[in-house]
Amino acid sequence: MYRAEVLVIGSGPAGLMAALQAADRGAKVALVERDAHLGGQLLKQTHMFFGSKEHYAAERGFKIAENLDAAVKDHPGIEVFEDTTALGYYEDGVVPLERGKKILPAAYDALIMATGAQENTLLFPNCDLPGIYGAGAVQTLMNVHGVVPGNRVAMVGAGNIGVIVSYQLLQAGVAVPAIIEAMPDIGAYHVHASKVRRMGVPIYTSHTVVSAFGSEQLEKIVFAEIDEKMNPLPGSEQELDVDVLCLAVGLAPLTEILFQAGCQMAYVPELGGHVPLRSDTFETSVPGIFVAGDAGAIEEASAAMVEGKIAGMAAAAGLGYGKEQYEKDLANAREELAKLRNGPAGAITRRGLEKLPHPGEVSG
Repeated sequence: MYRAEVLVIGSGPAGLMAALQAADRGAKVALVERDAHLGGQLLKQTHMFFGSKEHYAAERGFKIAENLDAAVKDHPGIEVFEDTTALGYYEDGVVPLERGKKILPAAYDALIMATGAQENTLLFPNCDLPGIYGAGAVQTLMNVHGVVPGNRVAMVGAGNIGVIVSYQLLQAGVAVPAIIEAMPDIGAYHVHASKVRRMGVPIYTSHTVVSAFGSEQLEKIVFAEIDEKMNPLPGSEQELDVDVLCLAVGLAPLTEILFQAGCQMAYVPELGGHVPLRSDTFETSVPGIFVAGDAGAIEEASAAMVEGKIAGMAAAAGLGYGKEQYEKDLANAREELAKLRNGPAGAITRRGLEKLPHPGEVSG
């Protein structure tokens, strides 16, 4: 049996910050990552961050991942488990970890779930043709492995991910003949949308893909305008010759272990789907289990890092570490998070959090 005072599952922006915060306060921390490298979504992000210096403004995501990776691995209070998968949750609070062909049962005093999210997909005839990717897969191919996915890529989704990946495709010399968005408005920051428009890419709002064609791989798509009920309007269909269709249609929190642990959950569309009820310090309805990052609400990486900070310091404080500075540090971190969620960009998250009750406010 392996034992950690604080067990962090997931090494994306939230998990890395949670591990550092808890360890800096004196807790013995184990950080578990199923991939071969720490960093999660940060590894794929080549664009510069917005915000203030505290939020890594003007730094690129993969560089932030490199810096945090080094800080975590150099920290004497953190043990890192890469290529290790958390398989589930047992009633006695044990999390089995699979590493290679061996199973290591892990126990903890505090558990921080920073498992991130998985990509949503879009259903239409022939949606399983080779050449149809999620945006995360395209980012991994290009930004991690240096491989372009194709020659002509149509993008579905005009949120930040869809528009940023479109720009990265254009930078790599790939043609992007269209960005197709079901909503009536562009969801991305206007600075990103303006870049791709200046490069000649049309953004079709209130449109969706209705079918795909190809013998052995994608060769063509048909997209159409839709009404307010998402029904295609007859006669509005357009054909587009492409060899790749990239789907950036949102993310869903990865919460299976939280369900297994018996955490109170709620379905909140604005937060991405089923998410755990949690306190202001991100502790769930199960004492000692915390959530941070996309596992609790789909947001930008900057917000995930601050949530990880709060969860890490709260988990350590619950074990008696760093209590002298805890209240002051917690107040500062909450102020950081409020600033990140301020304005139009954080409106959806704020609306979702207003719908989410705290643990104990509902029965069952």
